[in-house]
Amino acid sequence: MSDHRALSGRPGGRRAVQPGTHTRTPATTEHTEPARTEPAPTAPTAPTPPGAGEAAEVRRFWERLGVPGLVDVHTHFMPERVLRKVWRYFDSLGPLTGGVEWPITYRAEEAERVAVIREFGVRAFTAMLYPHKAGMAEWLNGWAVDFARRTPDCLHTSTLFPEPGVEAYVRDAVEAGARVFKAHVQVGAYDPADELLDPAWGLLAEAGTPVVIHCGSGPAPGKHTGPGPVARVLARHPRLRLVVAHMGMPEYEDFLALAERYDEVRLDTTMAFTGFSERLAPFPKRALPRLAGLGDRILLGSDFPNIPYPYLEQLRALEELGLGDPWLRAVCHDNGARLFGL
Repeated sequence: MSDHRALSGRPGGRRAVQPGTHTRTPATTEHTEPARTEPAPTAPTAPTPPGAGEAAEVRRFWERLGVPGLVDVHTHFMPERVLRKVWRYFDSLGPLTGGVEWPITYRAEEAERVAVIREFGVRAFTAMLYPHKAGMAEWLNGWAVDFARRTPDCLHTSTLFPEPGVEAYVRDAVEAGARVFKAHVQVGAYDPADELLDPAWGLLAEAGTPVVIHCGSGPAPGKHTGPGPVARVLARHPRLRLVVAHMGMPEYEDFLALAERYDEVRLDTTMAFTGFSERLAPFPKRALPRLAGLGDRILLGSDFPNIPYPYLEQLRALEELGLGDPWLRAVCHDNGARLFGL
């Protein structure tokens, strides 16, 4: 479910490590659009802000596994103005939230959010940003270059959109050091198999650059969500390193099938298996053996900061699957470290 029409966010929240709103919905309005004058919506009741105690618990989790920290492939950092629009979108329960309230637990200034994720012991994270319309991706990529430069533990993240010139700016981003791309089919409302994107997919496949793609139909379906459009992309680019966000929620088994068919397809755990998501789109128990069998291609993702519960809940949910410590070590650290050469 992640990711939106404002680059992602969820309802609720106030200041740092506090509630807000989010449900994977697009980043609304771009930097060139005029400011809106509507009254700000009332944010839903937020959960109790986590504190130092949570950081200690998160650290105990990965220390027990014997890894040097966590690798989280699905976290959101973006221009502050854009992020606040995302949060407002979720506060107002925009259509792409699926009408679900969920206060943003870590609503804070950028510096504080970076400090929190470092306190958790996340040794590498991403800046999942994405456009909801043409003419926005290249600008976001420019911001991401600077963010990666001043935040060395963030994997340099870029994005794309089906538009003239996409191949050129994707090539520029790769040459500038981008290590992962974000595509948001639900928020962008585009077909990932659009011919305009074909040269960019080919370039990324050749470069071996992973692409985290929100293509499942949660929390609300889009015209081009679901496994079909992505399957068409993979038929043309079988070596493309797609990382299906949110385990492909709610089409879990269809996306597991794509990972079983294509060796370079992976899935991230973002919000999956948590109590919040299990109430909305439960993961089928019959698919647990397949999840275990793909243990080398499942990656930790969280949706930090736009989650309606503490970060620790995602880790506990993975642990409670009962797939064992070797599986947990691979998912929470080793698979991501190998993919990104950490």
